[in-house]
Amino acid sequence: MSAFSLIGARLESSCSARSPSKIPDEIRLALKATPDSLASTIRFAASVKLHQRGQLSSGASAQLAGVPKPYFLSRLADYGMATIELSEEELSHDLKNA
Repeated sequence: MSAFSLIGARLESSCSARSPSKIPDEIRLALKATPDSLASTIRFAASVKLHQRGQLSSGASAQLAGVPKPYFLSRLADYGMATIELSEEELSHDLKNA
């Protein structure tokens, strides 16, 4: 089992409707979320953070989140992340060759 599958399995088991006692009702109510939607939100946020820290590629992060890679990439801005990170040098090079 890969690392992101193991992380996903742990998130799934601790945040799913099968174990509602793990997430207090007050938190679910404050977020206006069902157990399943909260589990998906937590899983997605964890995958974004792991991608941001460079621990997972975008593909692995999308797989952990349970969504297609294009969808994962399109949602990064919602979490304050750029979809593509280029250095000044890379950007200058791309602009010169455009």
